[in-house]
Amino acid sequence: MTDIASGIELRTLITSEGQLRLSLERVSVPQPADGLIVVRVEAAPISPSDLALLLGPADLSTARAEGTADSPVLVADVPQRRLAIIKGRLDQSMPAGNEGAGTVIAAGAKAEHLLGKTVAIVGGPTFAQYVTVRAHDALVLPEGATAVDGASAFVNPMTALGMVETMRREGHTALVHTAAASNLGQMLNKICLADGIGLVNIVRSAEQAALLRDIGAKHVIDSTSESFEADLADAIAATGATLAFDAIGGGKLAGQILNAMEIAVIRSGAPFSRYGSSVHKQVYIYGGLDLRPTELTRGFGMSWGVGGWLLPPSLAKFGMETVIAMRSRVMAELKTTFASRYTAEISLADALKPEIVAAYNRRATGEKYLILPQKT
Repeated sequence: MTDIASGIELRTLITSEGQLRLSLERVSVPQPADGLIVVRVEAAPISPSDLALLLGPADLSTARAEGTADSPVLVADVPQRRLAIIKGRLDQSMPAGNEGAGTVIAAGAKAEHLLGKTVAIVGGPTFAQYVTVRAHDALVLPEGATAVDGASAFVNPMTALGMVETMRREGHTALVHTAAASNLGQMLNKICLADGIGLVNIVRSAEQAALLRDIGAKHVIDSTSESFEADLADAIAATGATLAFDAIGGGKLAGQILNAMEIAVIRSGAPFSRYGSSVHKQVYIYGGLDLRPTELTRGFGMSWGVGGWLLPPSLAKFGMETVIAMRSRVMAELKTTFASRYTAEISLADALKPEIVAAYNRRATGEKYLILPQKT
C-alpha cells in the first residue's frame, strides 16, 4: 500500500489533567481497499451532533489560542467534576466530523464507478482534507449540485424524515417539534406541508415564529408567550398530535407538551377516567439545548412515555428498503426541501480560533458554520 496523498485533519483531545486541545495534524492517506473510496472533502458542516465530541464538557470561557500560525492549537479547561462522564475518551486524540461532501479521488475494487464523482458522505471523520469511507456510505450528488449543496445531505434531512417515519410506524398522525426554527425544523416543516401531516412548531421568540410562518408553517407557538400553554393545547387539538420530538431536553417543556396533549384528547370527547385518557402520548428527547433536569408535572394520566431518540438505531429498525427511499428523496429535493444555509464558511484553522469556536458553539437558530477543508 502506498500513500496517494497526505492532508490535514482536525483532532480533539481531552487529557486526564482536564484540558481540551484542538489541533491540526498531517496524516497520510493509503490506497483504498476493496469497496472503499478516498474523498477530497470540500465542505463539512458543524452540527450540534459534532460538538459533544469536538468540545466535550470544556469550559469555553477559558479557551485560548496556543501553538503557531502553521500549527495552531486551541486549549480550554475541563472542570474536574466533568471528567468522569468522559473517562472513556481521556488522553485519546480523536478525529471529528459526521458528514460532508467532496470529490472521489481514489477507489478500490468494485468502487471505481465513483471516481471523479461529487458525493455526500456520512460517518466521518469529515473535518479533514481527505477521508476514506465505504462506497455504499456515499451518495452521488445530482447533476449541477456542488459539495456545499450536499454537505448537509445526511444528518438533518434523514433525521427529519426519520421523525416522520417513526410517527407512522408508531401509529401517530401528527407531530410536535421544539426548537422548530432550526435548519432541521425548517426541513421537517416542508416535509409535513408536502405530505399533509399536522405539525406543531414550538419556537423561543417572535422572530423565529415569523421565520417559520414565512415558509408556510400553519401552527407556530412561541414558548415565551404568556399564553403559551393555552396556545399549545389549541394547536395540538387542531392537529391531533400525540407524538413530540424535543431538542431542548431540560426544564418543563416535555411535561408541558404531554399535558397539552392530554387536554386536547379530553376536548375531543374521551370518556372520563380517574387514570386519565387511554390515548398514548409520547415525547422523544433527541437533543440537549437545555442541560437542566427534565421536569414532569404529572397532569397527563398514565398513558404516556418519555424516551430518547437517535437517528442511527432508528434507521436500523426501518430497514434498508426504507432507508434507500429516504436517501432518494433527499437527493431529489436537495436544493429545495433539504437545502441548508450557512452563517459562515471557515477553514480548518479558523475552526480552532477561540472567537469562532464560541460562535459555532452557541448553537443559535439560523447560525450554522461550514468548514471548507481545502481552504487556506
